[in-house]
Amino acid sequence: MSQDKEPRRRFLRQVLAIVPAASTLGGATAVAVSQPAIADSSEPGKPRAYTPTYFNAAEWAFINAAVDHLIPSDQYGAGALETGVPEFIDRQMETPYGAGKLWYMQGPFHPDSVPELGYQLSLVPRDIYRQGIAACNDWCVKNLGKVFAELDRAKQLDVLKQMEGGKIHFETVPAKTFFNFMLGNTKEGYFADPMYGGNQKMGGWKMVGFPGARADYLDWVDQYNVKYPYGPVSILGEKG
Repeated sequence: MSQDKEPRRRFLRQVLAIVPAASTLGGATAVAVSQPAIADSSEPGKPRAYTPTYFNAAEWAFINAAVDHLIPSDQYGAGALETGVPEFIDRQMETPYGAGKLWYMQGPFHPDSVPELGYQLSLVPRDIYRQGIAACNDWCVKNLGKVFAELDRAKQLDVLKQMEGGKIHFETVPAKTFFNFMLGNTKEGYFADPMYGGNQKMGGWKMVGFPGARADYLDWVDQYNVKYPYGPVSILGEKG
């Protein structure tokens, strides 16, 4: 969310570099969906048409506005909106991950524990988003006169920065926790295989030069200082 675009892109490249390849290709942190996303037939530079199944209209507007700040498009590549990150997040909410079925969710919960003890809230990701969006919109209306999606971009960015810094207090969910969920899922949607709904047209992979799910690189092992000439390929065989 930095104002300095090149450092942000450098950060994204570094993130991809430390994520295990299997996670990147397979949809990151166990976010597999029940049905693969349909083939992408949308126009270049635009995400395919999609109707959310979990988020309502107000929540969908919030998600679209927020992720556009977290990874905006610029001269270095497509952003979160162009690569379908909102679709990826909505699909996540309908998976076991969204319902918290992959986590140990028995109490007692101790939110004030040290980070080393892990996640300490009783809320699953679906609850984090629903309650976080409602709380943020209430805060924006009370303090800025409009819900988040209707604010101008400068005010939206300021609200996100305050959430990231824990400077805003929500009654139902910690603002910083909600922000971190959005940021993490946005990065996953930007880099995960397109079959999970995000990274459409493999915009995230193209930005960092990741070749995707190609199985054989032996012809290139001994070709030093030669740029790899082929575009990325998804798990389902789609070519970027």
